[in-house]
Amino acid sequence: MLTGRLSLRRPQPGDIDAIFAVHSDSQACAHNPSDMLTARTEAENLFQRWDEHWQCFGFGYWVVRRRVSETQLGFCGLKFIQFRQRRILNLFYRFAPSSWGQGIATEAATEVVQWAATRLPGHPVIARVRPGNLASQRVAARTGLIRAEHLDDRGFDGLDWIFLSNWPQHEPGGLV
Repeated sequence: MLTGRLSLRRPQPGDIDAIFAVHSDSQACAHNPSDMLTARTEAENLFQRWDEHWQCFGFGYWVVRRRVSETQLGFCGLKFIQFRQRRILNLFYRFAPSSWGQGIATEAATEVVQWAATRLPGHPVIARVRPGNLASQRVAARTGLIRAEHLDDRGFDGLDWIFLSNWPQHEPGGLV
């Protein structure tokens, strides 16, 4: 998948070091400390879970890099999760701090949300964001996801603020 500045591709075994680098960075995981990795073997296991999702569904998390470089900036994508008794798409984005503040996360996440709207239109997309993570809140909003306070939920690391699209209007928790 290509955007104006970025290339998004399926992770490969050669990306395990980049997975470890981003997911072992205390800044990158500051709002989600339970996601922080401490050993390369954890990155190998994370890659395996990502790859299994790709094998089952034909999509998942993508490696994000600039179109003119092979350096991985981070990861962005979707995976199926259960939320409020529904199978939904969880939007994920995590980037190396060196790429922050350049619109990279917004550009990648917007492309991913548009991809979902085109290819998986029947599935709601949510982003679960910590109340203190203002940058992540801005990314979610800029992708077109709408803040849905009535769906806020307890996550592994505390309260998750929910941003969503495509939530059915006729179901409990639907947008008003």
